[in-house]
Parts: sequence; C-alpha cells; structure tokens
Amino acid sequence: MENIKNYVEANKQRFLDELFGLLRIPSISSLSENKPDMERAAQYWKDAILAAGADKAQVMPSNGNPVVYGEKIINAALPTVLVYGHYDVMPVDPIEKWNTKPFEPIIKDGKIWGRGADDDKGQAFMHAKAFELMVKTNTLPCNVKFMIEGEEEIGSPSLANWCETHKDMLKADIILVSDTGMLSIDMPSITTGLRGLAYWQVEVTGPNRDLHSGIFGGAVANPINVLAKMIASMTDQDGRITMPGFYDDVVEISKEERAMLAKAPFDDQRYMESIGVTELMGEKGYSTTERTGIRPSFDVCGIWGGYEGEGAKTVLPSKAFAKISTRLVPNQDHEKIAVMFKKHFESIAPGSVKVEVTSLHGGQGYGCPIDFPAYQAAEKAYIESFGKKPIPTRSGGSIPIISTFEQILGIKSILMGFGLESDAIHSPNENFPIENFYKGIETIPLFYKYFAEIKK
Repeated sequence: MENIKNYVEANKQRFLDELFGLLRIPSISSLSENKPDMERAAQYWKDAILAAGADKAQVMPSNGNPVVYGEKIINAALPTVLVYGHYDVMPVDPIEKWNTKPFEPIIKDGKIWGRGADDDKGQAFMHAKAFELMVKTNTLPCNVKFMIEGEEEIGSPSLANWCETHKDMLKADIILVSDTGMLSIDMPSITTGLRGLAYWQVEVTGPNRDLHSGIFGGAVANPINVLAKMIASMTDQDGRITMPGFYDDVVEISKEERAMLAKAPFDDQRYMESIGVTELMGEKGYSTTERTGIRPSFDVCGIWGGYEGEGAKTVLPSKAFAKISTRLVPNQDHEKIAVMFKKHFESIAPGSVKVEVTSLHGGQGYGCPIDFPAYQAAEKAYIESFGKKPIPTRSGGSIPIISTFEQILGIKSILMGFGLESDAIHSPNENFPIENFYKGIETIPLFYKYFAEIKK
C-alpha cells in the first residue's frame, strides 16, 4: 500500500492533466454534430492505454462509434481482467444552469468540475492510471484487457454485436467496471445490483393541424391534455405501476436481504435537502433506498407540444410528445416490458386521438452475489485502502451492457464505483472529488492483487 501511495503522490498532477485532456473533448454520443469528437476521444484513450504500458491498443470500428481495445498479456496461465468503461458523455443542457463551462474542466472546492468528470471519463481513467502504476512498479499480477466504448449513454446499441464478433479476443475471468457510486469516502460500498431499463417515445395526435383554442377548445380533444391524463393513469395512489402484468417477474427481496441493505446509513431529511425537495414519494411499504434499488419505477423524462415560445398563443395543438422510461429489477425482461407498455399505452388512448409508441432502447438488470470471488477480492481491496469493510448496495441506475456481457461473453462483472450522489452525473455542474479519483487509483491495484491470489 505504501508503494502505491508513493507512486500516486509522485504523479498526482500529471494524472489530472491527462484526465483534463480527455474531459475537454465534447464526446456527446446522442448528438450527430459531435461525431468527430467521438473519434478524438477514442484516439485519446488508445494513446493513454499505450502510454500506460499496454502491449497493443487500437481503435476498432463498430456499427456505431468506435471501440477502443488494448491488452497486456504477461502470462496466458494467469487470470485475465477485462476493464470496461465508456468515453461518451451526456448532453450538457440546460447550459444556463452550469456554473462552469462543461468542457473546460477546473478544480474548485476539492472537486473536478466538468461533463464526464465522474461519468465515466474520470472513473474509467482511474483504471488507466492504476494499470500504469502496476506496470511501472512491476506489480501487475495478471493479464489486463481494456474495452472502452462510445455509446453507453445511448444504450450501447452497437456493443453487443461487437462483443459477439470479437468474443475470442475478449476472453477473461472477470469484467472490472467503475461506472457506479459509493455511499461516501468515509463509508465505502460496492454495488451488487443494477436496475434494468426500458425507454420509449410517445406521440399523441389529435386534429390535423394546430387549432384556435377559443374556437375549438371544449369540442376537440387536446393531445397534451389527453397525454397528461394517460401518463397520470400509469401509477396508482400507492405508487405502483398499473400496467397489467408489470410485476409478474418481480422477485420480492427477503427480509434478511432487506435488513442487510438497511445497514447502509441513510437520512431522508438530508437526502431531501440535497436535492431541494420537502417531501418524498414512491411505492408504499418501501424505504427510499429500496425504492431506488430493489423496486421498479416509472418516469416521464421529457414532455412537449404546442406553443413554447415567449408570451401567449391561444393554440390547441395537433400533437403532443413524451419520453418515458421504466427502471426494472434484474428478473424483469426489458423486451417483454417494452412490448407490454406499447400495447397497454395505446389501448388506454381515447378514440379522439391516435397514439404511437416507439421503443428507443433498453437493457437488463444485473446482480452480483457477495460470495462471488471477485466481490471478495474487491472487499479485501477496500478494507486495505479505506480501512473499513465496504457495504454491499444496490444501485437505482442502469448499465444495460453489463447484463449483455454475461449473456454474450459468459463473464460476470464487479462494479467498483467511486462516485458520489452529489457528483450530479447527467446534470449541470457534474463533478468528481479529487480525493475519490486518487482513492480509486490506489484501490484498483489491490483488487488485482487479491483477485489473482483468489484465482490461484
């Protein structure tokens, strides 16, 4: 541990400088105008992996944005760790809410500020530096492969096919991922579960053109009014989703596991204060952490239609739109839910409008048992690095490709996240504590050490 700390201390500023070069690239995968930036980010990662000590690294084509692959094989008889991360980031809107320029990273109040600081450039880059540390200090105990993609924020639509094509190249014993969070720097935790996701766009059409709301209002159905009522009907007063059959595959968590999850300290009042609300809501009979970790949810992610400009315009719009998502628990199949929602939502539409539901993307949930060898290795690493035993937690977020890895490659993943809830990922003013960045670089080599020992 002392040698690890010494190496990190001697290279702290360089690590940050190199990360900042990556953060300055606006690699937004959902915007077509940023396509050249995806290529730039991929090339940056290739160069970073080679500089860290990989035997080879290359930018490889996919059906979408390129995938960066690199490796260092020290002995074919030793275990192999496959590091996964992504170089794409979310859009920055609303830009006026940012206190800094999203792609001009700065350090303030002990944090790195900028889009991708946490999700996932900052966290993924910890692995490049931890790998460098092990190579330069001759302490690398096993083989390492890197797979860094550029489409995670849009559901990784190309990666499954890419993995299928390159299955032999990707053979490994475990996939190591840092794209999740932890409770706090003083209360480390390891994510043992992720929720799945299904996501749609809904289009509601009424009259064949926008109408005068005075002349036609009260006689013609307003698509926005209709859409609002349809959405409101999707959950009941107890916070349960009303779609028939939605809960059929939901596995109820045992009292014992709920008690284990409850050991993680959580303060509803502080939680509300941190996000600026005065009351919480959700499915009746479950705590806040259970609602976001072990239970499914339903949310409208965007809604629009009609006049949105300055001032007033008395219009009864022709169309209304919404983007809707559900977070699913591991046993729910996102494809089944996608079909179920389309059928249900279109069926509850009144005859006064036409409704079209388009599935945008989805992914399965994921679970990692705490008796799994990789979890035990990670636990030992955290104990040595943080001086405390980590708490197993379940994340409310989704990384759809994680379950796909298991299906296609037959490899499970260990989720060693170092982000915090306060990092504002996907939001304006995304940040990542410098302490967490360095702590990740210190902890990751210890995982390699203990994983190699356990696999022996």
